[in-house]
Amino acid sequence: MSGVDWPALMRAGMRGLGLKPWEFWALTPAELELMLGRPGGVAPLMRGRLDELMRAYPDGEGERNGDG
Repeated sequence: MSGVDWPALMRAGMRGLGLKPWEFWALTPAELELMLGRPGGVAPLMRGRLDELMRAYPDGEGERNGDG
């Protein structure tokens, strides 16, 4: 199960926003959230978190130099 309430989203998009089905299905989830006035998306990646990820998952030497 996906956890997405598709019937509710379809009602909001097609009934609430007046979208045609092909317009609804052409939207990304982020676009639909924006149109519905919901704060959406993920917080931007800040430098501190990037540094944490780089320490946790360092690139191999060849990858860093573009060798592979």
